[in-house]
Amino acid sequence: MPPRRRSILLDRLRVDAPGRPQDAILDELRRAFLSGAAPPGTPIPVGDIAELFGVSRIPVREALKTLIGEGLVSHRRNHGYTVAQLTAAELRELYLVRETLESASLAAAVRNATEEDDRRVRETHAILEKAVLECDSLTYHRESRTFHMALTRPSRMHRLLHMLDYTWNMTEPVQPMVHVGDAERAELHHEHEVMLEAFLARDTEALLAASEHHNRRLDEAIAGLSVEAGLLAADEDDPLRPEDIQFG
Repeated sequence: MPPRRRSILLDRLRVDAPGRPQDAILDELRRAFLSGAAPPGTPIPVGDIAELFGVSRIPVREALKTLIGEGLVSHRRNHGYTVAQLTAAELRELYLVRETLESASLAAAVRNATEEDDRRVRETHAILEKAVLECDSLTYHRESRTFHMALTRPSRMHRLLHMLDYTWNMTEPVQPMVHVGDAERAELHHEHEVMLEAFLARDTEALLAASEHHNRRLDEAIAGLSVEAGLLAADEDDPLRPEDIQFG
């Protein structure tokens, strides 16, 4: 029997001291998954992680249960835990949900925006500009989310924004904007600039139109992600039976 391969996740976790509480373990695992440090499908070895954190397996399993509920972790009988892997159809569906929630918040965001909100949007757009010029895909991906959230947070629609955050988290392990080409990233950034101008002008109609156009381009971008690259799960004609999946 060949030796078990070491999970890349173990080299991506930050452990500053042994014996960390469950909440700290949960936060660190979530950080690793949302940052793309552990790609979809990465094995999550409970015993090794427990040893790394200097705890028993119980707090690690409890943290993983929470992350299953957040859509970031999968658990199959006889296969253990892995970073959740979406199919192409599931990823497109989540992007549709994101688009719907964001669009619902933008009109209120324009009405409620303050000069401080304008400053935040301009600031994150400038970081995106620098990332595009330097072909820094990781920063662009991270700050693209910051930019969209800066546009929507002035809506003060807190329950909706919570759902938007939750849905966005589920797509993060894929890191879609890291995997598009430089030219495509530059085009998406130009669309961000159009959205910024409409937001600053308090032009709701123009902002919604720009957002809709941007989301159509995002749809095209994620449609180009390859199953062969390991980012996405293959769509199965014979789906898993409920009894094959464990949620705890």
